[in-house]
Amino acid sequence: MGKSFRREVACAILLDVSGRFLLQQRDDIPGIVHPGKIGLFGGHREAGETYIQCVVREIHEEISHFVPAAAFTYLTGYDGADPEVEGGTVHAEFFLARELQPELLIITEGSLLIIESDDLATIEPKLTPTARFALRALAPSVLSTKKHGNTS
Repeated sequence: MGKSFRREVACAILLDVSGRFLLQQRDDIPGIVHPGKIGLFGGHREAGETYIQCVVREIHEEISHFVPAAAFTYLTGYDGADPEVEGGTVHAEFFLARELQPELLIITEGSLLIIESDDLATIEPKLTPTARFALRALAPSVLSTKKHGNTS
């Protein structure tokens, strides 16, 4: 009885006061999805949470800095085959938050990677599929349209 696994997640593209991207360099340890890749901050939605509540909680947990719901702008959503979990499905909501101050952040999962917008294309092969999807939604001309690996 193969019941497919469904994830519900909320993630955010974070920009600092200079317009640089604040991304998560994932830990390179066994058991982590896409170890060593570059992703967005965010995570799984808990029962009863809205997606905006989820992204506020997850961002606070992962950067140790509270970003209020009003600071997030809805970017895009995805519902379908999970590009990160084989055989699963995912509903993901992506948000954008600007004007963060990197010196105030304490990263609790992975490490902080600060990228100038002009350098996004150079890291594209290292992006997780969901990070690539969201960044393409924000800045389609910055990333190539060529797909790398299992992307949506």
